[in-house]
Amino acid sequence: MSSDDEIESFLKKQQNIPIVFITSGGTQVPLEKNTVRFIDNFSMGTRGAASAEYFLRAGYAVIFMHREESLKPFSRHFPNIFNSLKLDGENVVCDLPNLAQILRDKFKYEEKILYIPFKTFDQYMSRLEQICIHLNPLGSRAMAYLAAAVSDFVVTELPTHKIASNTELSLELSVAPKVIQKVVTCFIPNAFIVSFKLETDETKLIPKAKAALSKYGHQLVIANMLSTRKQRVTLVRKNIEQGEEINLAPGAPELEIESFIIDRVSALHRQFIDAQM
Repeated sequence: MSSDDEIESFLKKQQNIPIVFITSGGTQVPLEKNTVRFIDNFSMGTRGAASAEYFLRAGYAVIFMHREESLKPFSRHFPNIFNSLKLDGENVVCDLPNLAQILRDKFKYEEKILYIPFKTFDQYMSRLEQICIHLNPLGSRAMAYLAAAVSDFVVTELPTHKIASNTELSLELSVAPKVIQKVVTCFIPNAFIVSFKLETDETKLIPKAKAALSKYGHQLVIANMLSTRKQRVTLVRKNIEQGEEINLAPGAPELEIESFIIDRVSALHRQFIDAQM
């Protein structure tokens, strides 16, 4: 984990450019204090990692708070790189397409991104607050892009040791505190804040996104369906009745919807900054 000094030092190097704080990957909820078992979700941080790349290319500095071992910017393109390595005498050869260009991008932006890992829900909450304390003085120049799949439930009471496997298990779950409420009202109230809404029932998607904006008072919800999240999203904004759809054209595998999302989100952030001046 990065220390307060590391976070502050990183931010001081990024003078006069916008800062985006991205959360990425899923939170783990332990079932024991000495954790052997846990509740998890399927998120690998694909959207967060891809978005970080496009924010860097758009001129942002990025604080990337990610689940341990989830996907990261640039390396996400080659999760199985070992299988593509070959020997040519004593030399190791890798002929993956675009590898050289992605490596160049990685080195180009390495001073513009700070990686901070988390694993459990509690770690996520504490590190989120820590980072926001440093972001708060930046006001509207900061953006929170809350793409992590944060658990909605936590275990009410944790046993200290491993739960015996020869007994029936009954779990009592409590509703987890909503991260965004603290982010908007306490941590970084003057920042541009983006949350995400994922649903499997399309009739609930936009109403729930609008309800979140009304309840928490932030600027933008990116709403998407589980089945089409890589092809279509809807940007739902405060005081704008009609959602703005972003669709990825079929038959274009080289394109990623995150490139279009970040183009639009960064434009909205610029408008937000200008409105505060």
